[in-house]
Order: sequence, then structure tokens, then C-alpha cells
Amino acid sequence: MTRLRPPPVSLSKEAASTWKRITADYEIEDEAGILLLTTGLEAFDRMRQCQAAIKRDGPQVLDRFGYLKAHPLLPAERGARTQMLAAFKALHLDIEPLHARPGRPAGS
Repeated sequence: MTRLRPPPVSLSKEAASTWKRITADYEIEDEAGILLLTTGLEAFDRMRQCQAAIKRDGPQVLDRFGYLKAHPLLPAERGARTQMLAAFKALHLDIEPLHARPGRPAGS
């Protein structure tokens, strides 16, 4: 068994924990894979930061005229999620459980 790389120090505790699980489960050792995983988990951290601010402030905020508008971090959250999923997809990680058969699950 090869020695696993430690997570980058720039990652949050949650992302670092995910790094350890993914590198162990999928044996990611090549430079391209490490770069993709790092990019995906940095995007994960950005997504979590945006989610925390949106949770704190609410999905709508007042603009300078006193009118409600969508929280300005909503697009950043969506973009970070998209980046994260794209990186995981490029790594061919199973981010959804496989279904026994095609179509919607029974009872849906």
C-alpha cells in the first residue's frame, strides 16, 4: 500500500476529512488527480462559506433602496457547486449511488 498524501493545509476540516476518505477509497496518487481533487474540495469550501452567509442573512436581502433582492452569494454558491461536481465527475467519482435498474426508484 502506498502512503497517502496529506490534504492541502488550505482546506477546511470538513474538506480535509473528505480528502482523506477519497484518496484512500479511490487511490488518487497522480498529479492530475490530486489537482482535480484539490480544485473540487476548494470549490466545496467556497460553497460551504456561501451557504453559511446565506443561512445567516436569508435567501433575500434588502438593497440600498430598501427592496428585497436575491442574496448576492446565491450565484457564487451555485457556481462553486458546479465546479465541485465537475471536478468530481472528471475524477470519475461515484457521487450518486448506482441503481439496480433504470428509471425512477419505486414509490416515486
